[in-house]
Order: sequence, then C-alpha cells, then structure tokens
Amino acid sequence: MKKTVKADRFFTAEELARIKAATESVETRTIGEVAVMVVDSSDRYHETEVLGGIFLGSLVSFIITVSFFHSSVWTYVPLSFAFFFPARYLFRKVPLLKSAFIGVRRREFAVRQRALRAFYEKGLYKTKKNTGVLFFLSLLERKVWVLADKGIHEKIDQETLNKFAAVVSNGIRNGRAGDALCEAITMSGDLLAKHFPMAAGDVNELSDEVLTEE
Repeated sequence: MKKTVKADRFFTAEELARIKAATESVETRTIGEVAVMVVDSSDRYHETEVLGGIFLGSLVSFIITVSFFHSSVWTYVPLSFAFFFPARYLFRKVPLLKSAFIGVRRREFAVRQRALRAFYEKGLYKTKKNTGVLFFLSLLERKVWVLADKGIHEKIDQETLNKFAAVVSNGIRNGRAGDALCEAITMSGDLLAKHFPMAAGDVNELSDEVLTEE
C-alpha cells in the first residue's frame, strides 16, 4: 500500500474469487454474516489540503526568492500567496500527499467513523440475529478495522476483532493482502461457528462480493 491504488483494483480477480469463496465457506458453518469493504480513503481531510498548500507554496516561494530575488520578503509574501492555490489543488488531486499531514489520532478516528457509516450504508445492521461482521480496509490510511453488530459483541469483544484486523494489516504490509484477508475471514468464521452455529432455515443475507464505494 505504498502507492496510490484504487479500491476497485486493490485485489486481483483471483484474490477476489478466493475472498468470496472464504466468505461463502464461513457462512456454511455459522448464522454470522461476513462482509468485506475497501475504500480509497475514509475522509477527504480538507485541512490537509490547506496545510499542504501552505507548506508547499511557502517552500517553492522561499526557493525562488532566495535564488532569484535576494531573499526579498516583498517577493516571498506575494509568491507564497500565489503558489498556495496550485499547491492546494495538487494535494486535492493526489491524496497520497496528504498522508504526511494526517495525525495518528485523526487517522484512527476517520477510519472508525467511516467503517461505522459503511456498516449502515451496506445494511449489515439488518441481519435477523444482529450477527453482521465487516472487514473494512481504508487504503490511504493503511488501516483495517473489523466491526461487528451487537449480537456478535455479546460473545466476542473488540480486542478479538482487532486481532483479525492485525492479521490483515500485517499481510498487506508483506504484500499478501488477499491471503491475509482470507486467513482472517476463516479465523473469524471458526469463532463465529463456535458461538453462532448454523441453524435450520438460515439464509445468506449479505453479498459475499468485496464491496467498494459507489
């Protein structure tokens, strides 16, 4: 995840097929419903566009002023103002540049909030037994969050879900995102099958395809 990758191209076709198969396999053993969603980023981070514009615009202006205008402040100030706008536009068009200006807490909060919104947008809260589990991957932040409905939380705590997220995160860092996600889905399935075993009449309530932003 060191380069900009669109969510709909993050996994190969072969990886998508294996992730879908892993999800289907889990759901033959449990009433739990597993979904996977990948997004480009969890927030627009508008403040980073401003900060980036100020930083880059000021840096370019400083270099030009020192090189060609004898460090004149009367040149530096208007140049900084002029370069701010194209620099901000650059940060808006190249989201990866924003990463350096996003704090750890801001990043964590944005991913959690976006995962929660996805949980409702994609209808994971509508399962009959409240047993939806979402594996949420946010590419810009390089973060994975696993979110579960209230039925799951009665048996499985967030710390355990975070361990599944860590498996995926480590896999992504090691260049094996698809394998790691399949592994985490299977691990979660083992736990779901223990606490929420398959019951007669259970139907598949959620898509097994990897979801992306529409």
